[in-house]
Amino acid sequence: MAFNGRVIAITGAASGIGLATTHLLASHGASLSLADLNTSALSTLSHTLAHTYPSLQILTYTLDVRCPLSIQKWLETTHAIFGRIDGAANLAGVIGKSIGVGGVAELDVGEWDFIFDVNLKGVMLCMKYELGYMGKGGSIVNASSVAGVMGQANNAAYAASKHGVIGLTRSVAKEVGHRGVRVNAICPGFIDTPMNKQSSALQGQVGRERQEKVIAGTALGRRGTAEECAELIVYLLGDGSSFITGAAVGVDGGWNC
Repeated sequence: MAFNGRVIAITGAASGIGLATTHLLASHGASLSLADLNTSALSTLSHTLAHTYPSLQILTYTLDVRCPLSIQKWLETTHAIFGRIDGAANLAGVIGKSIGVGGVAELDVGEWDFIFDVNLKGVMLCMKYELGYMGKGGSIVNASSVAGVMGQANNAAYAASKHGVIGLTRSVAKEVGHRGVRVNAICPGFIDTPMNKQSSALQGQVGRERQEKVIAGTALGRRGTAEECAELIVYLLGDGSSFITGAAVGVDGGWNC
């Protein structure tokens, strides 16, 4: 799967699924515009990529996906440097502190707003400005979740935000299909990432019990890896998926089956 000459923009690029996607696309020859809120992690990533792929063309950009002006400037800079944007993986996201702790009655409104601002509004803003640079053959992949296709008690804010990503993805796919631009979402299950580890650690015993319950209810009986999610993202960005759009594709090991 060759991406030589193609420019891919990635949010959440310095950790977890975004990091795995970055490395996989780099191995396939893509030029990369990498955005993340963590400046230090971006710097480390840049040095690693430069050492591993000496001819790789990359841009790194510290970005808060809640800020429209920052997204505009990031993409303007990307286009100015590379002259094109062929694809985007909008992977920045948060779990929040409320998962597994309490229901809607106990949910802090500020927590709800924070999760929606990053997970849903952030994806919308990225697509809003990415589409201005994309022509025929462009492809966007958004991060939803298994929580975007099923209800989850004590996880209302996160699940609702990820349901929203699917609705947004499908709506935009209808809007831009006539331009030859595709828009899809991935729906990861329980994936072994720093964000999931941190969330479970904050919950202590409750988090450990929740993990065990999820794994027991997954057909494959294990956590997924960020690299497995990256394989799906790269496939959806590439030509092999040229007749797939508006899809919400699971990568959950059979959690939702």
